[in-house]
Amino acid sequence: MADNSNRPERPRAEPEIIPPDRSGGPDDRRFGVHGPAWPPTFGTTAHGSQRIYIGRIWPLGFALLFLVIGMLAAVLLFILIGAALIWIPVVAVLLVVAAIGGLFRRL
Repeated sequence: MADNSNRPERPRAEPEIIPPDRSGGPDDRRFGVHGPAWPPTFGTTAHGSQRIYIGRIWPLGFALLFLVIGMLAAVLLFILIGAALIWIPVVAVLLVVAAIGGLFRRL
């Protein structure tokens, strides 16, 4: 048996620590010091920029937007009404069971 069972077991091998690559290759020039995750490039070149154009919404766009919002509101209303309609038979069954239970209690 071991001398002291409370003493933690030492690791059998030392972990290998691999330093980051600082070779100055093409990845370092493109992505910078922090690696490929930072800064986010989103398909642009190093130190490049990308323009985003936001146009105005035309009357047809407004009509389609309100149509989609109206359809989503209608679907949500149908879901709420359906949930309420499901509870009507459940409450009715519970009332009938309570009434029958009250009749048997009197006997």
